[in-house]
Amino acid sequence: MPIPRILVVDDDPDMRQMMTQFLRQNGSIALPAANEAEVRTHIDGGRVDLVLLDVMLGDENGLEICKRLRREQEVPIVMVSALSADHQRMEGYAVGADDYVAKPFNPELLLARVKAVLSRTQRSASLVHRRNTKTFNFSGWFYDAKSGEVSSPSKVQVALSRRETALLQVLLANPHIPLTREEIAANLDVTGETQPPGETSGRAIDVLVGRLRNKIEANPKDPQILKTERGVGYVFAVDVAVSDA
Repeated sequence: MPIPRILVVDDDPDMRQMMTQFLRQNGSIALPAANEAEVRTHIDGGRVDLVLLDVMLGDENGLEICKRLRREQEVPIVMVSALSADHQRMEGYAVGADDYVAKPFNPELLLARVKAVLSRTQRSASLVHRRNTKTFNFSGWFYDAKSGEVSSPSKVQVALSRRETALLQVLLANPHIPLTREEIAANLDVTGETQPPGETSGRAIDVLVGRLRNKIEANPKDPQILKTERGVGYVFAVDVAVSDA
């Protein structure tokens, strides 16, 4: 499944940092923004799965930003505000917000609300994913999600372990997006397998990446597909073509 990319829009730097850090620790890619211009930059620059939008943004109005975004696209929007009266909540829903969370809030509650909105808005996509009917092509490689088969550009089938396959699935769902080791670990889904202690540590992810590189890179010491992103983690640095099997 793609790792959720959540845009956190708040003009308070402390609140913005707290929310982005918490979301990152819980398996999301959190992108900070302080105003509408930064919101536009993120949305124009890549996939955004949900926007957490403060109502009061200094000289800007979150409700007006929500209204403009809603006219242009269907990205889910959760309003976050200290204004929590019923009529203020209704104003948020009236301009197209999917949910409204009042400050101060319990971070765990915010996370639950975010997951609920993502679940509702991405249900059809996730059902397609669960049917495992997609095939992926990248740099001449072929991965069949239904059979689990991986074939090299020379049509040679390559065997991957469950964890190597899970890592490949995370990378294929997030091409060209730098991922931290924590984000990768939080999104590894190895069905029916219990994670031994330490298997999701940063070092364990490095070892797993090394094993996958040995199988899909022409030269694992100079990787061109699964690259190291300095100061971040790793990035799947090639285009991925997805089709239904």
